[in-house]
Amino acid sequence: MAAARVVASLDFMPKKRGCPVTHPAFAVDLWPDFWTEGDLAVLPDDGHRYEIIDGSLVVTPPPHGRHQNIATNLMVLLHTAAPPGWRILQAVGVRLPGANFIPDLVALRPGAVLDVWHEASDVGLVVEVASGSTQDFDRGSKAIKYAKAGIPAYWRVALDGSVTVEALVAPGQYGIVAEVKPGQAWEAAVPFPVVLDPDALIV
Repeated sequence: MAAARVVASLDFMPKKRGCPVTHPAFAVDLWPDFWTEGDLAVLPDDGHRYEIIDGSLVVTPPPHGRHQNIATNLMVLLHTAAPPGWRILQAVGVRLPGANFIPDLVALRPGAVLDVWHEASDVGLVVEVASGSTQDFDRGSKAIKYAKAGIPAYWRVALDGSVTVEALVAPGQYGIVAEVKPGQAWEAAVPFPVVLDPDALIV
């Protein structure tokens, strides 16, 4: 059997809080050669985030309180600005070609069916809030997959509230349309009009 592919951030390695790799679902002889969406169903519901990219399992630890505070503030902002029918959801699954990701926030289009995993065509925006273990992944592989899936907008939010706004500039390709820093405000047009104020995200 080929070696199972598991990608784990350094923050996921055993510390005082323990390591879920000791869970029976992670027994080496049960690891699949190629992880699929169905394999995720047997993993523990322990606060860690389990995602798949090109058959490899990506594991990240539970987010820091500052991370969650920003995500919650942004969720409220988006919910308030959203036109009727849009839904703003936190940490739900998005099914992409060659990947299953769980963004920090998702804006679902009107008419989208609520489920565990949502099709990329139902998503108007994905948001990832930075953490030390995921920043490179968020800027690289995730951005590429989101763009190729045709998701119109992708925001990356730093822990100081700064927002990097990316949008499709060509089929399957994002371009940075704004970098909103603390002390500034900027109105996004996609997926719907909303004013981004980094200072308001960290209160």
